[in-house]
Amino acid sequence: MNDFFLNFIEYLATFDNTALFAVSIIPYSIFLFYLYKIKFLNKIIKTGYSLTVFFVFITILLSLYSLNNFDKTLVEVDFLHGFAEFFLTLSDFVILVGFITMLKQIEVKNS
Repeated sequence: MNDFFLNFIEYLATFDNTALFAVSIIPYSIFLFYLYKIKFLNKIIKTGYSLTVFFVFITILLSLYSLNNFDKTLVEVDFLHGFAEFFLTLSDFVILVGFITMLKQIEVKNS
């Protein structure tokens, strides 16, 4: 069992995940489609989840910039990687604010 796990981890380390990363936009788009159909979620939450797609777009652009200008991956260029991660933090923060707003509205209605 232990050898199987180690071999699987080694396989994953050599696996090129670029295609998987690109295809992952399909289930996320389906998620967003149905998310926007939910009436009781506020627009702040929906915007936060949509900003995650913007984070992916920025990450792709900065990855290409990093490869072309520094001949390194995005993870190796700290200031670009930090800038890209800022957008993920921003989207998470917007989602959090949306849920806090929604919970406050629920508390007011129940009072």
